[in-house]
Amino acid sequence: MNRKIELNGKTLKVELSQAAEQQLARRPQPLHVEMELYFSCLIRKRVVFREPSQDLPGTAGEGQLNISFRPVMTRTCGIDYEGTEPPVTDFPIVNKAAFTPRLLSIDYVNQHWQGQFQLT
Repeated sequence: MNRKIELNGKTLKVELSQAAEQQLARRPQPLHVEMELYFSCLIRKRVVFREPSQDLPGTAGEGQLNISFRPVMTRTCGIDYEGTEPPVTDFPIVNKAAFTPRLLSIDYVNQHWQGQFQLT
């Protein structure tokens, strides 16, 4: 199923597989989907699925789906950090709309959420 939502002043097309639609319908509360654009020594895109804990800035959605876009950067460029992921902080983009994705695809495969997004 396809949906369109407004995020940062742009239209975001959300494509949900049939399995994702079915799993969302079973949930007692909305799923939070964060599209993360990561700036560091490299640029990475990833989709993070979270249980809702609070209203987050820049969150849009309908029904069982809340969606946000978060540009982040590492505090330092390198591999000298603890854990599997480097510590990140919000990246201060002046014009978020210029970087806000246009398409988000969500699937549910083997009991795990999967997603990807496109900027153009």
